[in-house]
Amino acid sequence: MSEQDPLKRIADALERLTPDQPKSIDWTAQPAYLWTGDDARIVESLDTTPLATLRGIEAQKQAVSENIARLASGAAAHDMLLWGTRGMGKSALVRAAVQELQAERSDAIALVQLAPGAAASFADLIEQLSNVDRAFLLFLDDLAFGATESQDMLALRSLLDGSVISRPGHIRLAVTSNRRAIVLREEQENAPLHERDERDNALALADRFGLTLGFHPCDRETYLEILTAYTQPLGLAVDEEEALAWAIARGNRSGRTAFQFACELAGRAGQSL
Repeated sequence: MSEQDPLKRIADALERLTPDQPKSIDWTAQPAYLWTGDDARIVESLDTTPLATLRGIEAQKQAVSENIARLASGAAAHDMLLWGTRGMGKSALVRAAVQELQAERSDAIALVQLAPGAAASFADLIEQLSNVDRAFLLFLDDLAFGATESQDMLALRSLLDGSVISRPGHIRLAVTSNRRAIVLREEQENAPLHERDERDNALALADRFGLTLGFHPCDRETYLEILTAYTQPLGLAVDEEEALAWAIARGNRSGRTAFQFACELAGRAGQSL
């Protein structure tokens, strides 16, 4: 055995102990990314419902699409808060509006979804994106207000207004929440203190968004319209009474419920959806 063998073994051992260096991310190459809080993962395609298929939220579609188009063009754009009934297309709308723009110009804008708990590392993310020649929509889905989300809320409030972090105009936020409390301003005098504190924290966050859009339960006609948007292109016949019974069994009429029933019909017919 040569004299160099012990040194080589030591060098190899030290190399194994050295943490892997984070891979460099090309922020101009992909349509979307996932920010974990420590690093970014690429998303090679946006799996979402086409914008034209989303029904019953026409005003919201127009507002979100116009705002994202402004962002992609370099014009002033708002941070967005989409709140309200679950299953009415809040998250799908954000993804679909970005996808629609990318179909025209893939390098104009990217969606960066924030993993739960990742908001605390905003400074690192903003630093990476600040000098990239591309618009970015940071996406935080299903924001809640429990104890485990308090750090995300504080980080968001700081980033939106009052932070020492300089956020360029080509970086904006889209946040969704199922909680009506985020915009509810009526105070109940007898409400427990923790509920009033929760409401005040939610309002302090909501007030920092330039564009706030509500999503509400759909009526019978809108539910059937949404269902038709999914089933008609496949030539699937819809029994309205069965469709309504499906919604009743699930406790709500929503875009998600309509999609689930359409999936059931497509499966019965041996088709994909």
